Amino acid sequence: MAIPVATPKALLADKGYDGDRFRESLLTRGILPIIPPRSNRKVPEHPDYRRYKDRNRVERMFGKLKQQRRIATRYDKTLLSFESFLNLAATRLWLKSFVNAA
Repeated sequence: MAIPVATPKALLADKGYDGDRFRESLLTRGILPIIPPRSNRKVPEHPDYRRYKDRNRVERMFGKLKQQRRIATRYDKTLLSFESFLNLAATRLWLKSFVNAA
């Protein structure tokens, strides 16, 4: 797995990434794996489930963004216009949290 320029402190992933080699490679790089164990794991590892909830929040945000057809299908031809519309859609979602918040 390619690591971005800035090394993250933790990796939030689903059960599909629960493998001993993958976990070991993350730990040797100094990255804390926050991955729930598969049901067939003999010795289950218990992740920090409070941190794991953040993964769900991120997935829901991407789901809401993909409801915008233009983002889901990438109608825009240039990267700049796609990223610009992505910023607009994210801002629109962000602003909804301030409306009617009495």
